[in-house]
Amino acid sequence: MVKRTSHMFLTGGKVLKSVGGKEVNHHDLGGSELHGKRSGDVHFIADNEEECLQEVRKLLAYLPQDATSPCPSAPAKRKTGVRQQLRDIVPVDQKKVYNMKSVIQAVFDANSFMEVQREFAMNMVVGFARLQGETVGIVANNPKVKAGAIDINASDKAARFIRFCSCFQIPVITFEDVTGFIPGVEQQESGIIRHGAKLLYAYAESEVPKVTVIIRKAYGGAYVAMNSKAIGADLVYAWPIAEVAVMGAEGAVEVLYHRELSESENPEQLRKEKIKAYKEEYMDPYYAAHLGQVDDIIDPMDTPDTLAQALRVLRNKKRSATNHGNMPL
Repeated sequence: MVKRTSHMFLTGGKVLKSVGGKEVNHHDLGGSELHGKRSGDVHFIADNEEECLQEVRKLLAYLPQDATSPCPSAPAKRKTGVRQQLRDIVPVDQKKVYNMKSVIQAVFDANSFMEVQREFAMNMVVGFARLQGETVGIVANNPKVKAGAIDINASDKAARFIRFCSCFQIPVITFEDVTGFIPGVEQQESGIIRHGAKLLYAYAESEVPKVTVIIRKAYGGAYVAMNSKAIGADLVYAWPIAEVAVMGAEGAVEVLYHRELSESENPEQLRKEKIKAYKEEYMDPYYAAHLGQVDDIIDPMDTPDTLAQALRVLRNKKRSATNHGNMPL
């Protein structure tokens, strides 16, 4: 859609006025901002028609001619100074936020990231990029928005994109930093369980190469949903600062040691000790690796090379003969 000139709706304003008596203009009823930010019906918004056509050309450069053809390659665009940058982008302090897009920009070929649905459900980032010249699809939590937690719109956004990649044999790389599914009455009433299941199903159904990198947090059911081993990830890597657990240490300690804390003469000191012990024993990524949920702990600086090697290994991954469609989720 083009800003200010494109409109899309099922029923026009004149008809709505005749039925309900309210007057609604084209922009409020079906403008690009409504569909791009709130409804999620639009994947790209351009300032003008020329930019729109340029975006179409750029998009097609990532995609194959059909579902059985390989994606077009491009010369790899190397970047300088990004390896050390990857060590510094993500704060070690779990309470500090960062923009996952900075990680994506540093990992993939220079200026190759093309984000899809940029302004819709911004706690989830999806898009295309190139890794050493080859097309990949990216799905990532963004801790900068809603702490990266997953809600209904984020579930639908990611699931639809994963299925699109699966249709056209595009490998999917997942960057995970997720605190969980967003709780609350509003999400429950609107069907977060049903919508969240779309995300799990999309990953589980997909037969393309699927690789996950756990950047920092991987908590609870959302950890499982973000392409874990449990639903078919081919390879899972983790950065050394990653935490893999049912929930954060603070919440877990409150649940597990509630009585002990309430009876303690110094509950705050005991709470700190229990949190420290819980993190060291259960949340360390090496513990997840010991259990087989993580294949390797990698230096953040090695992420681009590790992913490229993983995709080379998975290049000839077998798929069933039956392709699936990409129904609107």
